[in-house]
Amino acid sequence: MLSELNKNHLIQRFQLHQTVDYHQEALKRVSHLNQSHLRKASVLIGFVERPHGLNIIFTKRALHLKHHPGQVSFPGGKFEPSDADLSHTALRETFEEVGINQDQITIFGQMPELITVSKFTVTPFLAFVSPDYKTVIDRNEVDEIFEVPANIVLDKQKLHSQKFQINNFSHRVFGLSYKQHFIWGMTAQIIQAMQNHIMHQC
Repeated sequence: MLSELNKNHLIQRFQLHQTVDYHQEALKRVSHLNQSHLRKASVLIGFVERPHGLNIIFTKRALHLKHHPGQVSFPGGKFEPSDADLSHTALRETFEEVGINQDQITIFGQMPELITVSKFTVTPFLAFVSPDYKTVIDRNEVDEIFEVPANIVLDKQKLHSQKFQINNFSHRVFGLSYKQHFIWGMTAQIIQAMQNHIMHQC
């Protein structure tokens, strides 16, 4: 089924199925945080149609950043008062970080918010990005932008997890390798929930 996943199948699978929440063992690490003190943010999961199928856009964060330096992530960032809503945040941050214009992005879905160790609640938005998009990378925030085939990102066999103890709690971390990149942390948590949502019948 992964090899057959195209734009129409993706929309149908995402919109027809009930949204899946994040893995409970991965949420325990942030269960102590006071939600009223968290800042809102959002990310864009950008799907691109290529001749071989769908790809997903990722960025590698700059090494000097305060939060998650050098990690692979989806484009995105924190909500600003000037943003109309969190979807606008994802579009604005994507443009600021990697230069993809909003008129080349069509949002088709939204996932539940995810609380992070850096004290944000992050809302992922799924979107289609025009295959002829152009990039202008802000080197203050991003070192690299690249695409990964969706049939790799959504393959449950390729996402690994490890459980360990933190303060007497069992905690689970997810990770996925692609070429020289290792995707983990919040981004891998989002991927795990997205796999269950889109591919739960496979």
